[in-house]
Amino acid sequence: MNSGGPSGGQSGAPGEQNCTSCHNGTTQDGTNENQLIINNDIGFGVTQYVPGSTYTVNLSMASNPAKKGFQVTALNAANQMAGNFVAGSNTQLKTANIGGGQRKYATHKSSSNTSATQVWNWTWEAPSTDQGAVTFYVATNKANNNNNDNGDLIYLSQHVILAENASIGESSLTHNFDVGFSQDKGAAFLSFNTLSHAQLSLNLVTLDGQSAYFTNLGSSKIGNNEIWVEIPNELSSGIYFVHFFIGNKTYSAPISILR
Repeated sequence: MNSGGPSGGQSGAPGEQNCTSCHNGTTQDGTNENQLIINNDIGFGVTQYVPGSTYTVNLSMASNPAKKGFQVTALNAANQMAGNFVAGSNTQLKTANIGGGQRKYATHKSSSNTSATQVWNWTWEAPSTDQGAVTFYVATNKANNNNNDNGDLIYLSQHVILAENASIGESSLTHNFDVGFSQDKGAAFLSFNTLSHAQLSLNLVTLDGQSAYFTNLGSSKIGNNEIWVEIPNELSSGIYFVHFFIGNKTYSAPISILR
C-alpha cells in the first residue's frame, strides 16, 4: 500500500504507530532481522557518537525478502528527534509531529523496495551537543508481494548508540575502552589505555548469550593500545556483544558486524 514509502510516524517509536496500521498482522521481534550499522567518515562501524559529527547509517534485513520496506527515526531520552537525517541514494525522508515536536524519518523509495536493494543507507548528523544515548527505532516490512494488506511480517527493533566517552562499565573511565567494526577489513578495532602490562582476550557473544568467537590477544603495552582483531568470515552479519578482558577486568559493548 506504500510501495513508495509510508507517511511519517510509523517507526514504532514512543507515541507512534508502526507498519501494522496499514498491513494486517502482528509485529515481530526484529532483533535479528533488522541489522542497523552506523559508520563514521572512514567507514568504521561505531557504537558511540561525537556531537556534531556526521555518520552513514546502513540498514539491511537479514532475510532480504523479494518485497520489503522500512521506516527509522532517532530519538533522545526525552523522545525528541536527536540530530538530523539526510536522504541517501536509495532512501527518502518523511516528517511527522509527535508529542508536540517534529521527527524525521528515513524510509524506502519505490525504486528500493525489493531484494535488489540489499542495504538502505542515509546520513545521520549527530546532535551538536551531548544528548546521551540515542535510540534508533526501526520498523521493517517483510512483504509477500501479493498486492494485498495481509500476510506481511512487521519487524520492530531498537538500536542504541552512546555519546562519546559514555561509560560501558564503572572501570571503563580508567581504560577508555572503545570498539568498532570495519567492513572493509572484516575486523574489530579495539582502543584502550592501561597503566600496566596485562593479558588480553576477547569473547564475541551472540544476543542469546552464546559464545561465537574467542581469542587470546597477548599482552597490552603501557599507555594507549589500538588492536585490530580479524573476525572469522563464517560469522554472519548481525549485532553481537564484545566481552573484552584486560587482566582481571572485563568490559562489554555491542558491535555491529556487516559482511
